[in-house]
Amino acid sequence: MKRWRTTPFGAQLDERGAKFRLWAPSAQRVSLSVSAAAGELKADLDAAGDGFFELTVGGIEPGALYRYRIDDEIDVPDPASRFNPEGVHGPSQIIDPRRFEWRDEAWAGRPWDEAVLYELHIGAFTREGTFKSAIDRLDDLCALGVTALEVMPIAGFPGQRGWGYDGVLQYAPHPAYGEPDDVKAFVQAAHARGLIVLLDVVYNHFGPEGNYLARYARDFFTARHRTPWGDAINFAHPIVRRFFIENALYWIEEYRFDGLRVDAVHAMHDDSARHFIDELVDAAQQGPGQSRRVHIVLENHHNEARRLRSRLATQRDPSFIDNAVAQWNDDSHHVLHVLLTGERDGYYADYADRTLERLGRILTHGFAYQGEYSKFGGAPRGEPSAQLPAASFVDFLQNHDQIGNRAHGERIAHLAPLNRVRAAYATLLLSPHIPLLFMGEEYAASQPFLYFCDYEGELADAVRDGRRAEFAGFAAFADEQARQSIPDPNAPETFTRTQLDWDERHRGEHAQLLALVRELLAVRARYIAPRLHAV
Repeated sequence: MKRWRTTPFGAQLDERGAKFRLWAPSAQRVSLSVSAAAGELKADLDAAGDGFFELTVGGIEPGALYRYRIDDEIDVPDPASRFNPEGVHGPSQIIDPRRFEWRDEAWAGRPWDEAVLYELHIGAFTREGTFKSAIDRLDDLCALGVTALEVMPIAGFPGQRGWGYDGVLQYAPHPAYGEPDDVKAFVQAAHARGLIVLLDVVYNHFGPEGNYLARYARDFFTARHRTPWGDAINFAHPIVRRFFIENALYWIEEYRFDGLRVDAVHAMHDDSARHFIDELVDAAQQGPGQSRRVHIVLENHHNEARRLRSRLATQRDPSFIDNAVAQWNDDSHHVLHVLLTGERDGYYADYADRTLERLGRILTHGFAYQGEYSKFGGAPRGEPSAQLPAASFVDFLQNHDQIGNRAHGERIAHLAPLNRVRAAYATLLLSPHIPLLFMGEEYAASQPFLYFCDYEGELADAVRDGRRAEFAGFAAFADEQARQSIPDPNAPETFTRTQLDWDERHRGEHAQLLALVRELLAVRARYIAPRLHAV
């Protein structure tokens, strides 16, 4: 079976050839340069209204490379490129999504009640760091009791290695992980094993390198709101809004992802009558979600309970598809972390008093903060959440942020006594909330998960020095020499240190914890998940 999505952005192949379309309202002239087997082609795109430029060219085959030239000044990749094999500054490549043969016609997803999430970074999940090599580990995750994967961002970002939250090519899989068909083969292999696959997407900002949009589409951003990354994305503009909604549908339809984890919803500034995230969720769940399950997980520091919804226990319609909207529950992590480690710095200060009481509130009512004043934030935070189904909340002891944002990327097993950690896993995995494991934590991997990237020149220096400066307020790093011990994010060894050693899980205490997690997940699958529709 063939699957593809035709979008109003980027290059699309059809019976006439390739149609190139770029939204460039700040440009006077847009030229196209194509390098193909038949030779080089250069031509101007035609103005098509609403700031779009477009041109259809016959005889273009998959694999051809192309780029745009703006006002005879600068060459740029296609912001909706399906693949940029030479990186974010290089040419885009024509991809024919109809060449991949899907064999998962029977796959309709799984109920959210059954989800046991496993967050992974493709580059660090295996030594090879590719989608192809990740397929070889899927059976291990199934044996553990995992039912859902949450893949960290893969949209094209600068350099070879990085977390992916600095992406600039939202439609193009990062080439270091493989080609588009490799991503699809991974998703298909997961479906064959009964695994849900969610993709982490970043729609609240672009990375600091490789984003050319401000040069030819200034309306993509607005100075009405400032963010840590500069002017905010202008979600009030209908074309900008559509760019990201089309992107969400593209990943779900063309790549068959079963949903999305949406990064930092609290950093999306939208002056529209209806918030962008609500429109995105409806587009996904009322579009492809009408024929198969499509689940959305939000990261939202504001604890906005009104944005979450899940299957109704009273639903009687046999055709009803139980799409869910859930949220990463940072409150659960923070409370458990304070109980396990005794740390009180930073945002943990909000959980230092009445800690057990707060844990009880989380397990029974969802959020710890449901409108109460946050000392750390200096304002009230959250909304009442007791009315929501238990599966609206995704709880965790660790994730990429909570490990990687530490100076040395320590995992919880290296910060707390093992007996406490074991008790915390029982709480996490037997709770009615949806549990999330971060790759390797099921066997207390000794590898840290450090912050890593691949910038060059002044930007590399700024990132390294800025990261070290962030920790100057912590007692352990008040001394300059201590801050110099914080790994350089750009150093290749910072990345390789994070890659999992899968052999470790067979040894000593690693094997013991693995056995415990497997046992707890078996109990969850047998006794807890079947009852979650009622809570």
